[in-house]
Amino acid sequence: MHAWPASEVPALPGKGRDLRIHDTATDGLITLDPGPVARIYVCGITPYDATHMGHAATYNAFDLVQRVWLDTKRQVHYVQNVTDVDDPLLERAARDDIDWVALAEKETALFREDMTALRMLPPRHYIGAVEAIPGIVPLVERLLAAGAAYELEGDVYFSVEADPDFGKVSRLDAATMRMLSAERGGDPDRAGKKNPLDPMLWMAAREGEPSWDGGSLGRGRPGWHIECVAIALDHLGMGFDVQGGGSDLAFPHHEMGASHAQALTGEFPMAKAYVHAGMVALHGEKMSKSKGNLVFVSALRRDGVDPAAIRLALLAHHYRADWEWTDQVLQDAVDRLGRWRAAVSRPDGPPAEALVEEIREALAHDLDAPAALAAVDRWAALQEERGGTDEGAPGVVSRAVDALLGVAL
Repeated sequence: MHAWPASEVPALPGKGRDLRIHDTATDGLITLDPGPVARIYVCGITPYDATHMGHAATYNAFDLVQRVWLDTKRQVHYVQNVTDVDDPLLERAARDDIDWVALAEKETALFREDMTALRMLPPRHYIGAVEAIPGIVPLVERLLAAGAAYELEGDVYFSVEADPDFGKVSRLDAATMRMLSAERGGDPDRAGKKNPLDPMLWMAAREGEPSWDGGSLGRGRPGWHIECVAIALDHLGMGFDVQGGGSDLAFPHHEMGASHAQALTGEFPMAKAYVHAGMVALHGEKMSKSKGNLVFVSALRRDGVDPAAIRLALLAHHYRADWEWTDQVLQDAVDRLGRWRAAVSRPDGPPAEALVEEIREALAHDLDAPAALAAVDRWAALQEERGGTDEGAPGVVSRAVDALLGVAL
């Protein structure tokens, strides 16, 4: 599966700072010090109802991570998946009387278009669950052989008790885990499981549903969590720098994925940092495919909204915060974009070197994009009030905003 084209990232003078970021597993800030190649895995979409503003906010956060690393003169090895077969996708296809493959392909193509418009840097590897099946089956077989998995009526489940570090990602109690498991795709009440929290690794073929040859596992399809584990281990290995996604993925998805990987390899941890973006609401409720209260990037673009303004609307909120999309949020972003473009369109301006360092400092401190925006606002206001004599300043500001914030002025 191919990703989307990369926009050019301008090179800036000097060097960025190492990133301090909030790690869910420790509930605190940690300083990431990757080697020459920083490694990041971000969980991708299930391709229906793409791309809503919650998606966009999540991928914007991890785009900033990449930009901070690139500014430190590192390379970035970014991997993202597409869950192109799963119960919610099949249910939506049945509801709309459309072939599930066609639905997945259409929505994935739309997602690529939106990511391109928003100037999100693409992953080096963009892998669908279906194409990952040949690498998933051997992992499930290994877990069975090691006694870390078991069969139940043809399905295969992972035993959470096989990982002594289970629970260290989300830090939740068993009752909360059970509640969230039921809400987020698990089946804690299924009879015969060793532990209600045990997640499915391989679902035996069901009548009327797609299935693939699973070798010794029989025909079926993979569970949600093992999909990402297989892709991450194949392309990044254990101990990669950041596992990212929305805050609703901390449990069960990232918790279970970590345990799968740790049981497979005997190593801990799967990722050095588990980083989670907040949720975006509309009319007082979290944007949700089930509720249908979604604002789509593509719809805004069709209405003539500049993608740079959409991006500024996302950047105006700290990535870990839960926030609400409103017409005013968008209008504020449109107005800000206009002020910034007017400021950099002049032939000279106030010195910009200090501003570049302010943006770097803000982003290095847990991706504080609102602080970075405020710094650019101050420079633009000074430009409007008094102007300046530095002929290169507007160009420096324009390149810095593009390189570090992904906004083309």
